[in-house]
Amino acid sequence: MIIDIDVLQRNIATMSRIHPGAQLRPHMKATKCTSLAKMQVEAGHLSFTCATPREMIGMANAGLGSDLLLANESLDAVRLSAMAKLQDSSMITVAIDSDATLDAAVKAGIRNVLVDVNVGLPRCGVLPNLAGALADAARKRGLNVRGVMGYEGHLMMVSDKKDRQAKVAESMALLLQASADVGGEIISAGGTGTYDLHEHTGVTEIQAGSYSLMDTQYAQLNMPFGQAMWVVGTVISSSSSWSVADVGLKSLGMDHGNPSIDTQSVWFCSDEHITFATTSGDAPKVGSRIRVTPAHIDPTLAMHDVAWIVRGDQVIDRWSIDLRGW
Repeated sequence: MIIDIDVLQRNIATMSRIHPGAQLRPHMKATKCTSLAKMQVEAGHLSFTCATPREMIGMANAGLGSDLLLANESLDAVRLSAMAKLQDSSMITVAIDSDATLDAAVKAGIRNVLVDVNVGLPRCGVLPNLAGALADAARKRGLNVRGVMGYEGHLMMVSDKKDRQAKVAESMALLLQASADVGGEIISAGGTGTYDLHEHTGVTEIQAGSYSLMDTQYAQLNMPFGQAMWVVGTVISSSSSWSVADVGLKSLGMDHGNPSIDTQSVWFCSDEHITFATTSGDAPKVGSRIRVTPAHIDPTLAMHDVAWIVRGDQVIDRWSIDLRGW
């Protein structure tokens, strides 16, 4: 796995101009790398979103981010307690959407919560009309309710921007309804696909992560972020009709479809192979290197231990993907 440092820096700078400081809560599920997070801190972002307790604990131990949000429900007493022990050095907040997740947070000694609200994605989140009661229950048990969050993930890839914006507004109306009942200063939502659609929604912070490295799916939306990450493979077989490289299902997130290779037509991926045909120029020779662009950056990062940082064709650094795993 390689990351182009110049493209990465441009992506971070572009998003920081659009959403400076606390307006952006970069999501670590997309990158799982404290070295990359340090660049986001240098760009002025001191609050971060995490998807797993490991990400939360790793960020806190690295001294990154003064305000960390677990934007996910957890019932794991051991991991919640481990996060609670870090609260004197970092602001630790966890999402709750039920009495059970509230109870788990209380027992672990968590001090701060956000009420997770279902705004249309059939995943986690309490119904908007029940959010206020959950917040009241949390306050009665001594927790600080900082506000609400809602993820409109089902809208990230709506192809028409006006349609996407209208649907985002509908989802955010549900979140604002819940916010009025819950209280608190935070209304957290958004992602890379809707980063620019919240100007008039009342949202106080955007949880975008993939913008920093990008993938072929988000590239379809013509956003001002460049592709900064690839998996480098070696061509290990070639015929008159197709070629094969050693980048397969076990090194790529495939839930958004096939990856892509410049000037090549990808046919399919196997466990350890990608089969493709040349669409322009000569077929690559056995032993040559190719850059494979993933369709979904988040799970692809989680499959690799390290990223090699490049400027052009020169390797300049090695970063550990140190927040992967559970």
